[in-house]
Amino acid sequence: MNPAILVPLVVLLPLLGAAVTLVLGRHRRAQMAVSASVLAAVAVISAVLLATVDASGAGVVVQVGGWEPPFGISLVVDRLAAIMLLISAIVLLGVLVYAVSQGVADRHRETPVSIFHPAYLILSAGVFNAFIAGDLFNLYVGFEILLSASYVLLTLGGTGERIRAGVTYILVSLVSSLFFLSAIALIYGATGTANIAQLSVRIAELPDSVQLILHLLLLLAFGIKAAVFPLSFWLPDSYPTAPAPVTAVFAGLLTKVGVYAIIRTETVIFQESDVSTLLLVIGGLTMLVGILGALTQADIKRLLSFTLVSHIGYMIFGIGLATELGLAATIYYVVHHITVQTALFLTTGLIERFGGSTSINRLAGLLKASPLLAILFFIPALNLGGIPPFSGFLGKLGLFIAGAEGAPESVGGPAWLTWTVIAAGAATSLITLYALTRFWNMAFWRDRDEVEGYDSPLLNSVLEWEGSGDTAVATRTIPVPMVVVTTALVAITVLLTVFAGPLFDLAGRTAADLVDPSVYIGLVFPGGVR
Repeated sequence: MNPAILVPLVVLLPLLGAAVTLVLGRHRRAQMAVSASVLAAVAVISAVLLATVDASGAGVVVQVGGWEPPFGISLVVDRLAAIMLLISAIVLLGVLVYAVSQGVADRHRETPVSIFHPAYLILSAGVFNAFIAGDLFNLYVGFEILLSASYVLLTLGGTGERIRAGVTYILVSLVSSLFFLSAIALIYGATGTANIAQLSVRIAELPDSVQLILHLLLLLAFGIKAAVFPLSFWLPDSYPTAPAPVTAVFAGLLTKVGVYAIIRTETVIFQESDVSTLLLVIGGLTMLVGILGALTQADIKRLLSFTLVSHIGYMIFGIGLATELGLAATIYYVVHHITVQTALFLTTGLIERFGGSTSINRLAGLLKASPLLAILFFIPALNLGGIPPFSGFLGKLGLFIAGAEGAPESVGGPAWLTWTVIAAGAATSLITLYALTRFWNMAFWRDRDEVEGYDSPLLNSVLEWEGSGDTAVATRTIPVPMVVVTTALVAITVLLTVFAGPLFDLAGRTAADLVDPSVYIGLVFPGGVR
């Protein structure tokens, strides 16, 4: 079978599924079945594409409508795109099962099924489209698709807090989109194309000053989407207000789409315009500012949102090194962070259901009450904090080694700057571990008697309804599928450690392709760029 047939399906299936689930608005079980089937199919397709691309050493390209590039839309799946497709599909499917289970238990008070499923599948289509886009305008379309759906998901339930957070999110996203669209217009005016492969050649023909302006404008747009310092102010106020599964998807995936776009920008389009020093500075500041913000938080959702920001800095650091090893470690770290961050937010959802709160000041004694819940939080917390031998430690170690090897030759920026960012990364890792273990100690290890008002109605709030109408009573039971999904994601984070060798090898092969832009160009233009 020609693998090119599969490429458009990763976008078409979610869009068709969204249409079907919208029609089936009154049939909840049918909606659930369609959504799960679509995302499972995309996960299988992504796995086949990754196996095919990695085995052949060549990517898969589809020219939509049969139009030759650069006149038509190019869909490109190389190793990097295939990796991102697979991990995204797995996470989206897992979170969907979690969300459906939570919705059934809550009688869909927070996630109305008729709205949730179409919006969730449209979000998925936007994410997948962004990863396979072969031109900047199609990448822009992918961003807009996922952003339009994210507006709906962020404000589910219609509470005042969510609406306020949604307004901030919308305004920031519109500003980012405006910068992105302006950059595309200027790039097209200067080069006559928006095709990423063709831009790799034509951008280099422009004056250095023009290249720099275009480069910085794109980085500004992608930096907002990736939530890098100082463009990350919006994230901690927006994400924590959404339902737990929505927050998990946003934290795990959406910022990584921005990181992916930055990788494409730096490795393909702007080979001659070097902003590595700027990226190193931004990476270091993102680490420190984000994690220092986390130290002041009493709510675990906001704490995790700040750690999300800080760990984006590690990825920007790896990109700024501009070396094969740096990119390989970055790719591994992106996969690690998607799974770990999602697992932590899903576990936080379980904590909120079981303990009635996410505040560090209102939780205690959860270790005795639910040892499994304690383990589900403790393992990814240690992982994110970089404790060996977990994948977080291996990813950070790879980044630090890449920086140390490049520093003597001033690769990616001045040697002193590289060592400074490495020190910032080590400090960030330690502070992350301190912040997360502090929460674990307070919420799980501390006795209930130490928390004033622990037995108040707030902490014994409705977690699951039994009965109906006025006779319904509250229980503290957590639906089994929610626990199973969270456990599975935590297990995946452990598997990233067990299979770190093969995964680093795959990341190394991916990075080798990225540092040589002729590989990407050759996929889209086999006969050479015209």
